[in-house]
Amino acid sequence: SRVRIPPSPPGPNKFYRKFTNMNKLPEAVSKRMRKDLENAYMEIIPVPGIEEKLGTLQKNMHVAVTCSPTKGVDATLELTEKLIKQGFQVTPHISAKCVKGEKHLETIIKKLDTLSIKSIFVPGGDGLEPMGEFSNAYDLLKALQKSGHNIEKIGIAAHPEGHPDINEKILMEALEKKKDLADFIVTQMCFDATALGDWLVRINKQGIHLPVWVGLPGAIERGRLVRTSLRIGVGDSLRFLRKKSQVAAELMKSSVYTPEKLVTGISNYKDITDTNLVGYHIFCFNQIEKTEKWRNKMISSLK
Repeated sequence: SRVRIPPSPPGPNKFYRKFTNMNKLPEAVSKRMRKDLENAYMEIIPVPGIEEKLGTLQKNMHVAVTCSPTKGVDATLELTEKLIKQGFQVTPHISAKCVKGEKHLETIIKKLDTLSIKSIFVPGGDGLEPMGEFSNAYDLLKALQKSGHNIEKIGIAAHPEGHPDINEKILMEALEKKKDLADFIVTQMCFDATALGDWLVRINKQGIHLPVWVGLPGAIERGRLVRTSLRIGVGDSLRFLRKKSQVAAELMKSSVYTPEKLVTGISNYKDITDTNLVGYHIFCFNQIEKTEKWRNKMISSLK
């Protein structure tokens, strides 16, 4: 079925809007925003030729490479190798549902060792059915623990604003189970600064003290967001948006969404200094140049 993309509103593209207001922020908020935006990395989706479109990124930057149910782990590791050769520090995603079994995991670990990978991210995966025996991240994390790997840092997923198919209690129980098998947390794409801040405080109180990389939407052309999501199988994000009509409205009301309002809200959250937020995992949907220009422009405005 076709997805109808609403027409753009009249008027010029407002890609760099409201940056002049950044110097009016309280100094503590401005410093926090700058620090977190400097400590950020881009998520790259494996599509043909994407490695040739990273010219706006510094060659020693950290990037993450996704693992989708339509392309699997092989595509993730293939792009990871290309990006390492370009000088990037890469964190590949190894989705549990895309690992076919113990032998497949052994093959993956050998490849990670060959590439001298220091960190990986282990989500459950967006596919409805697992390809093999691992149906969730916890099972794969346990298998990794027994494997004798050389990976230094392992990340796990979290959902501060909920999940389209799983209730909050189950999500928190899963996070509790995984915390001792992991070194950092990466959240889903977030849009509500207060909900995120409350969640960050809550997990700290529950004894989950892992550093948290918050999933931040990049500078996203709404049409490409929808088209790319459908093509690569990022159904989780779209299902989430369908259940959050106010978020969908925010994304769709202009031709380009940029997250300066969201970043300001996060840095201005009353208890942000009492959380383990360390930076941003940026969901750019391969709109790398546009998002990196936005990030650099934002950082410059916060001097």
